[in-house]
Amino acid sequence: MIREFEGKNEREAIEKAVQELGLESADFDVEILSSEAKKGFLFKRSSVRIRVHVADEKVKESTPAVKSHTPATSEHAQVREEKAKDFLLTMIKHMGYTATINVVYDQQGRLHLDIVSSEAAVLIGRKGKNLDALQLLVSVYLNTIFSDETEERVIVDAENYRERREDAIQGMAMKHANLAVKQRKSRLLEPMNPFERRIVHTTLSDRDDVITQSEGEGLYKQVRIIYKGSH
Repeated sequence: MIREFEGKNEREAIEKAVQELGLESADFDVEILSSEAKKGFLFKRSSVRIRVHVADEKVKESTPAVKSHTPATSEHAQVREEKAKDFLLTMIKHMGYTATINVVYDQQGRLHLDIVSSEAAVLIGRKGKNLDALQLLVSVYLNTIFSDETEERVIVDAENYRERREDAIQGMAMKHANLAVKQRKSRLLEPMNPFERRIVHTTLSDRDDVITQSEGEGLYKQVRIIYKGSH
């Protein structure tokens, strides 16, 4: 299921989604569609529109389940971890490489599989596309064998690539925003996945001189940074 919500900022929009869907924010993926400041009669009003991607079965319960934000220790959770690790290692082996997998949980309780390998650069791929593919495959596999349970997101990483990529995207967003203002026209960024597009929208959400919006279809869309004076 896909739903859209709007708020004064990203947090408010997400809170609206949480309340209406009866879920926790970690239960769905958020894509920021636009972030802008509108002039009202007496003051400027900010507005952020988000698109929420959630599996249909997650909204069937009338009350949200309480999730732990600490590493899971139950026998079931350990089975899930081992299944995820074994599947990821098998995929890497089929690619012709060897690796070990470290398991980490973040503050939202999401399972992180950190790949340690001498061929990490190849496994990451250009702009992380190999990591994205591995992550998608692991998620689909887990959702298949644990199909009767609530879907939980799994993050596949290597050599702290996700954090390094986030820093790079933030720098790129600011650079192109400054160029958009200097040139007084919009700038269209390279195609990015939902997580990366969200970084751009969030990074520029507090600026008063530009707005952002996603364009295109499919998983890899582009973000357009628009100079306010040309909008």
